[in-house]
Amino acid sequence: MNNKKLSRLLEPNLKLYFLCMAAFCLAAVTVNVKLAAAEAVVTALLYFCFSRSSKKRRQSVLQYIDSVTGSVDSASKSTLVNSPLPIMVFRPDAGEIIWSNENFLQLAGVREHLFEMRLEDAVPDFPVAWLLEGKQECPERVIMNGRRFRVYGSMVRAKNRGSANLVATTYWVDTTEADEAKSLYTATRPVVAILMVDNYDDLMKACPDAQRSAIQAQIDEKIDAWTSAAKGLLFKTQRDRYLFVFEEQYYDHFVEEKFSVLDTVRGIKVGESLHPALSIGMGKDTESLPELYKNAKLSLEMALSRGGDQAVVRNRVDFAFYGGHTKTTEKRTKVKSRVMANALRELMDDAAEIYIMGHSYADMDAVGAAAGICCAARKRGKRAQIVIDGEKNAAHDVLERLRSLPEYSGAFLSPSDAFLRMRPGALLVVVDTNRPDMVESTQLLESCNRVAVIDHHRRAASYIENAAFNFHEPYASSASELVTELLQYLVEPSDLLREEAEALLAGIVLDTKHFMLRTGGRTFEAAAFLRRAGADTTDVQRLFQNDLNEMVSRYDIIRRAEMYRENIAVAAVPEDGVDRVTAAQAADELLMLKGVKASVVLYRSGDDVAMSARSLGDVNVQVILEALGGGGNATQAGGRVENDTVSAVKGRLLEAIDAYFER
Repeated sequence: MNNKKLSRLLEPNLKLYFLCMAAFCLAAVTVNVKLAAAEAVVTALLYFCFSRSSKKRRQSVLQYIDSVTGSVDSASKSTLVNSPLPIMVFRPDAGEIIWSNENFLQLAGVREHLFEMRLEDAVPDFPVAWLLEGKQECPERVIMNGRRFRVYGSMVRAKNRGSANLVATTYWVDTTEADEAKSLYTATRPVVAILMVDNYDDLMKACPDAQRSAIQAQIDEKIDAWTSAAKGLLFKTQRDRYLFVFEEQYYDHFVEEKFSVLDTVRGIKVGESLHPALSIGMGKDTESLPELYKNAKLSLEMALSRGGDQAVVRNRVDFAFYGGHTKTTEKRTKVKSRVMANALRELMDDAAEIYIMGHSYADMDAVGAAAGICCAARKRGKRAQIVIDGEKNAAHDVLERLRSLPEYSGAFLSPSDAFLRMRPGALLVVVDTNRPDMVESTQLLESCNRVAVIDHHRRAASYIENAAFNFHEPYASSASELVTELLQYLVEPSDLLREEAEALLAGIVLDTKHFMLRTGGRTFEAAAFLRRAGADTTDVQRLFQNDLNEMVSRYDIIRRAEMYRENIAVAAVPEDGVDRVTAAQAADELLMLKGVKASVVLYRSGDDVAMSARSLGDVNVQVILEALGGGGNATQAGGRVENDTVSAVKGRLLEAIDAYFER
């Protein structure tokens, strides 16, 4: 290595040595002429050999470079000409074809070379933007002469007579057969659906024995006619259930006709006012039939938990909802309440700690339900703690009454304190919500492995999964009503403190709008139990009193209301300062206007836009607000749109209302 470095260092200055040798020859003349002549001859011979070897070496290097360049050039030309792939070279800026190989000529159906031919004439609608953007592959398939191609390419800047032009080289891969096989695979994938008549028992009780077979035959006929379009397999697995398997290519047909079987089955009349209701759960886009059937069962459960009379489709990622526009009917039984009460009792007995948590910005229904669970835990000898934000809530008066009780001393924790205190083996009871993103503390929910859910809202696409206890009844008026039903099997009326009974009753009054909406026989039974437990209706009414400023703010919102589609009242408040409770009360009062079936209030909340919607039952406000990321139930719903303006959200809301009525 050192010799090479030394030779590289000396070789450029080799002529200097010959000059030195010549100087020595001249100096030797003065000493000995013969010696000087001999030195001169040797120096000349050495210089001649050096010049000759340098010239040969330079020639051999040039020949080697020429041979390599020629080989690469000929290989490149041979590759372009004889490539098995069709190749086309063109100018993207001018749209002119420079050259193409024989395979591309056959592909284009042209006998002669496409020199100076327009690109749009050879390949109509060929996109070139992806090449100009520096991409290596066309983002979409290119169709030419009935064939589909995936096009790869690159672009260089070629110099020509002092100017530079963009030149693109494209390689065409025929994917027609592969795409057809993929489309065939997708089209023939199985879809599993489970159809269930929601109110089958009520139908059989409402009609005479002689007419039951006729009603069943009508339902079977409607379902069979609807499924015949898919050419699938329909099985009646139970008296009120059907299994339907068909290919995915027919799925779009059912979506386009909006699952019309829901309306046709509902059109059957039983007695004077009873109609059948059908729920459909579908599973699609999975790799195995057991997984499809599991998703279909999950979708059916979702449809029933949202009130029935709708279709729910579960794909690989999320849910899709269709229908669900009719009023829900009460279908709870006391047997289920007793069973759920026993299950909750066992969970409490096994729990080392009990925490209760509602939704964020808790209202009187969430706080009332939490107080009821505290009473049940106290009866079991356990101390329960309520996780709530002491500042951001809509139940300050109820909280003050509970804090004054010795039984609730230190019972209220902030989400951060609860997260630090929670130990393994704790039970977390979530009330008045089933969505993980709506709870008071998602961190607390994720850290607890034993969760109980008690909720009355219709289930959304995201919900708390793998709960150890799930008492979810969308037919109930409120979470306080569900907790009151459980308390009837867990405690005696005398065990319930008067303030706890009033908190539960306040929650029922809040969600039923003073027993005007979403009330059933079970609602009044729960209220009667609370009244026996000592709840004073006058004290409950005082919890709903407002001051003058809140009333003025509420009527200022009502003043801004506008009618949309003749029966929807929409009030948009672009200014800050609207309280959540005031907005909800304004939405309630808008329902008192003649001809109004639903109301929506939009208001600014920080950088976001909040929504509060109410309905008399004819319009499902949950379905409307779900299009904007909200949720709730058929008569009460809410939502929040982050980082947007009130006017923009109002436009999206009106579009969602139009889409709802179009469905």
